[in-house]
Amino acid sequence: MDASPVADSPPSRTRLPPWLNLVLRVAATVGLMAYALRTVKWSQLAAHLRSADWTWWLIGLTASVAVQMIAGIRWAALARPLGFERPRRFFIWRFFEGMFFNLCLPGSIGGDVFKAYRVGDTTSRRLLAGCSVLADRLTGLAALGVLAGTALAASEYRLGYAGAAAVAATLLGLVLGAFWLGLQSIDRIIASLPEGHRARGFLAQLLPYKQRPLLIMRAVGWSFVVQMGGAVVVALMARTLHVQLPLLIWFSVVPLVALLMVLPVGIGGFGMRESVMEMLLGKYGVPADKAIAVALLWGLGTILTGLFGGLLFLLDRRAEPAAAPDA
Repeated sequence: MDASPVADSPPSRTRLPPWLNLVLRVAATVGLMAYALRTVKWSQLAAHLRSADWTWWLIGLTASVAVQMIAGIRWAALARPLGFERPRRFFIWRFFEGMFFNLCLPGSIGGDVFKAYRVGDTTSRRLLAGCSVLADRLTGLAALGVLAGTALAASEYRLGYAGAAAVAATLLGLVLGAFWLGLQSIDRIIASLPEGHRARGFLAQLLPYKQRPLLIMRAVGWSFVVQMGGAVVVALMARTLHVQLPLLIWFSVVPLVALLMVLPVGIGGFGMRESVMEMLLGKYGVPADKAIAVALLWGLGTILTGLFGGLLFLLDRRAEPAAAPDA
């Protein structure tokens, strides 16, 4: 008797267990840090730190907190049209908490997942909150990409101010056009789904973004403030080690470093930050040990800002679910 044919089951995707993922990221971070520090003369690095003017670093740390507060306000503006009617301080608080969990959790989105969990009170509301977090991330990455792309083009082709401005305007137009097309496609995506599909109701809740296209444009504008503010923060911290470069250089260096730090390689961008800063600042005559020291001061500021978010989390250990929208 012939055996009945058995359909082959589709191959299942293998996912790394969380502990192995963490081990690999820690190993990658250690490897990147070892590579960045391979040529550092520790005696010179210690001498730089001994002669540091820590007042500038404290000013930079204060500016960093202010920049993150602006980012929290941007997120609030993107969350409210989706029904999350909370004061701005609520989103700023949750934003800092997310920074803390970005330090603690492997990967670059752990803090984003936590923010969505803290804002929503049900699974569907948390998914919707995740959309606001995603929109916040995308507008931030858009501004970062425009700044980094402009810096790369200006460096590669030795553009003047007029040429760099033209490149920035072109990239910004492309970014805003992509956002506009995405928003205009929401209706078509909903219409392509069968009646009763769960995604239809979910996507319908995103229609406020289509009805308010200027909101996304304003969010991108706020993102430019955040990204340029981040460059100012690093410039202030660099003065701690008496590294003084024109602000336009920092506007090109810091976005490039920040864009590469988004890659899910290590933890907290450590190792990547130091290696890229050494390479980019070396073009402007900054010694390797000083460039790495500036990156370490930047990383220290990130850690302390994240720990501030951890303190806020401890002060409010019970989650505050967002108020449900009126029927």
